[in-house]
Parts: sequence; structure tokens; C-alpha cells
Amino acid sequence: MALETKFTNTQLRRINLQSILYLCACPSQVGVQIDNLRQLYDYQANCSDRSRSDIQDKVHARIAEASQAAHAIMEQCLQDILDMEGWDPVTLEMPANIRTLLELEIEAS
Repeated sequence: MALETKFTNTQLRRINLQSILYLCACPSQVGVQIDNLRQLYDYQANCSDRSRSDIQDKVHARIAEASQAAHAIMEQCLQDILDMEGWDPVTLEMPANIRTLLELEIEAS
């Protein structure tokens, strides 16, 4: 079973990096959780391949199912955030008005 994704790993890294650089780490926090859920999902797939009992199969399937559901929710959350903030949907560039937060912080210090 493959995990459906809206964002590639490269796109997530791009969002995360911009968010951290411009003092708006909220999109990055969501991106990190998406990445963690992908790792958990992949881990379950690997464990499932090594399962030796029906119970283990059920445990891994349940964790994978929950990871998949949580992943879909968090990806939609990230999409909603990017839409609300006005990120470019093609390039995933953070909008200029958010990038200026860093400049304002520097000037205020």
C-alpha cells in the first residue's frame, strides 16, 4: 500500500527552510510532522515484511492505517496554511509580506 502525497520530500524541505529562515516556523512545524508520519508509515511497511504472526500483521496494518489518515490531515493542513498565507502554489515561494518579518525583527533589535 503506497502513501498518497500532495507534497514531495523536496517541496517539504523547501517550505521548511523558508519558514525557518523567515521567522515563521509554523508551516515548517507542520512539514516536520508530515515527514515524521512518512517515516512512521515506511517503518511499518518494513516491519510488516518481517512479521511472523497475524497479531504483528494487524498491529503494523493498524499503525500504517493511522499514519496514512494523519498524513492526509496534516498535508491538507499544510495546503490550507500555504493558501491562507499566499504562498506561490507552483514554486512554493513564501510571499514577500511574510519574508519581511525577518527584516522588521532585525530593524527592531
